[in-house]
Amino acid sequence: MEARLLGNEVSDLCIGKPAVRSLPLSAATGDLAALLRRGPPQAAAGGAGGACVAAVVAAGPARAVAGRLGLADVLCFLCAAPGALAHPAAALSKPVSALLPKDGAGEVRRVDPRASVLEAIDAVLSGAQVLAVPLRSGGRRKQLGGGGGGGGGDFCWLTQEDLVRYFLNSISLFSHVAGRSISSLGLVRADDVLSVRPHEAALSAVPLLRRAIATETAVAVVDDYGHLVGEISPALLASCDETAAAAVATLSVADLMAYIDYFGSPPEHISRAIKAGLKSKGLDAMLELVENEAVSSFAFSSSSSSDDEAHGRAAKLRRPSSGSYGRRSTEEPVVCSPASSLVAVMMQALAHRASYLWVLDEDDDCRLAGIVTFVDVLRVFREQLQ
Repeated sequence: MEARLLGNEVSDLCIGKPAVRSLPLSAATGDLAALLRRGPPQAAAGGAGGACVAAVVAAGPARAVAGRLGLADVLCFLCAAPGALAHPAAALSKPVSALLPKDGAGEVRRVDPRASVLEAIDAVLSGAQVLAVPLRSGGRRKQLGGGGGGGGGDFCWLTQEDLVRYFLNSISLFSHVAGRSISSLGLVRADDVLSVRPHEAALSAVPLLRRAIATETAVAVVDDYGHLVGEISPALLASCDETAAAAVATLSVADLMAYIDYFGSPPEHISRAIKAGLKSKGLDAMLELVENEAVSSFAFSSSSSSDDEAHGRAAKLRRPSSGSYGRRSTEEPVVCSPASSLVAVMMQALAHRASYLWVLDEDDDCRLAGIVTFVDVLRVFREQLQ
């Protein structure tokens, strides 16, 4: 079993993966936001959840990977950095290095393409959020090359999702644990749940959202009775743009969820609440940014509608980003029960491109009991191999 599973190298799990979009540490935060809006979400490159992400690399031939950033990082920066909400243009001109966590959370680790799958798992279990694997162009299948993971050139992400999928493909070899419940395996973690109440200010959730980014989870929205009513995740925020910082700064958690669901065309009462909140806080520059974005969005909508009518088509209007006009059809949070089997949880998470599942206790009125993550799942397989 060990020979079959661990005979593959990291490079075998990266065949066909696209090169990661990258920016230098000196690039402006606004350039990062523009880069993320320009291209389609690279679910395969971004990891579970499909959130748009880009790499931040240091200058020089080694191109050391300093971190991985997405729209959620930009929003957290705009909401938390001193003076950023009052002067968004100045904040967006700051280098992306200012967005990187100072405590090393969400570590990106560069690995040798010839490293074993076991070494990749150990890297994740020791704190790496994602692995950067160097690519070398040319050859029949874009081989991965470079001894020691050194050298310049492009690289791809190897995510926790990739590793979980790898083990799911060989799940028959783990039949003695595959059918066991996640509760019996000790995978339900209640202490690690990040949660807020619907009536709380969305701005209070920013520190929790930063932790969720680093752990590839989300912030649970839980009512006063302990029931899960929604979530705020980096993947959902990836459908917005930097003007969503105005919503985070002025709305309640419940209204922020509605804003994200209807991004591009939020309910009128939410739009009024955002503008009123910005005025009351004296955030005139942010208000101007929001109003300018609304005007440009309306112009884009009108232009696209005219083109569609001229050609006799009724195409859906979409923003230049991954969000869309009207209802965004967000999925409900992905949940399971403590009695769910390990293999069922793996299949459910992979099907929804989620790196975590919320655990609801059916014996306690379906209250939120905890969370199970890909890291927990990988730890089970690592213990079995050991």
